[in-house]
Amino acid sequence: MGSRKERLELIRKIQEHRGSKVLVYFTGDRRPFSSQIAEDAVLPLYKHLLALKETQPKRERIDLFLYTRGGDVSVPWRIVTMIREFYGDFSVLIPYKAHSAGTMIALGADKIVMSKKAELSPIDPTLVRAVIGESTVPPPEISVEDVTSYISFMRERANITDQSALAQVVSQLASHLTPLTLGSVNRQYSHIRLVARKLLTSRKEKIEEGRVGTIIEALTEKMYSHGHAIGRMEATELGLPVDNPDENLEALIWNLYQEYEHLLQLTEPIDPEELLIRENKEEYAIDDIPLAIVETIPKLNMFEINSILRRKRQVPPNPQINVNVNLGLPPGIDPTKLPQNFQQIVQQLMGQIAQAIPQIVQQELVRQSPIVGIEGRTFGGKWKEKTDENI
Repeated sequence: MGSRKERLELIRKIQEHRGSKVLVYFTGDRRPFSSQIAEDAVLPLYKHLLALKETQPKRERIDLFLYTRGGDVSVPWRIVTMIREFYGDFSVLIPYKAHSAGTMIALGADKIVMSKKAELSPIDPTLVRAVIGESTVPPPEISVEDVTSYISFMRERANITDQSALAQVVSQLASHLTPLTLGSVNRQYSHIRLVARKLLTSRKEKIEEGRVGTIIEALTEKMYSHGHAIGRMEATELGLPVDNPDENLEALIWNLYQEYEHLLQLTEPIDPEELLIRENKEEYAIDDIPLAIVETIPKLNMFEINSILRRKRQVPPNPQINVNVNLGLPPGIDPTKLPQNFQQIVQQLMGQIAQAIPQIVQQELVRQSPIVGIEGRTFGGKWKEKTDENI
């Protein structure tokens, strides 16, 4: 397990079984680093579609092998319509998680091939709440559906129908959310439903209008937890075009998932504290951490980042360090009897030592300050084409 050769063998077997071409889009969720569906993946996916058409132009069916915890809900429409430009028959193969934006991609597929472990999820988007007033605490995310559910609850469950009372309810909501955030909630509420409808109606086999509305309502409003996992039985009940793979295909799909799980080390989270203790360092750099993959038989692209982890210490604010050190020669040595050039060298050395001592004391003060946490930053993230067959 763990080489491109082995993954390609599984991809070829899936292609032969399905009579298709396979395009893999895999966004990892290894803690504490994870990736999501994002706009930056559209161009690598496009280049893979071009490569697939060049290698086997007559094959009109494509399978998108998808694993993701979600991401930017504006991207699924771009991915689906782009794939439709190349292939008339489009299916999604889901070994495990295809949450949120991943579920939206699945809505645009002609068939959703789900393994026994496959999961879709609700598609209600989240927003970062703008902070009212000053705060150093990162603003929390809010669910668009939570806001609309609050108003529905007060009107329907609490039986508040008087317009002035409803105005007070909205006023209380506005005291926690800025007008811009409320405006974004309204736009996202409408946008997610519009895109879901366009995705469902883009399928080759047309779907009844009434069923379109039922599916959208179920995925945006009727499932009250964003973390709810929708298995293939429930997805079928919703009216989605689910296919259950036979045992042979089920094994191929799951084995391919395990290859990517191993490659991205999804089951081996990075523990920053343990890492810094093991390396006995205040700061530790990790280069080329793989987060996401786009792969076909012709090509392999990986999204990689760099990270620096650092111990965060509670250093006294603005410490005053006054070091008065009287440096001199050892007793019994008369400096006047030393060669002139040697005296100059000794004086220079003592001057350098005197200048270095405050810095050494400052470093030691930091080193002995209590650790209050671990901080880290990531940088240099980009898609890279890989040619090493051992990856």
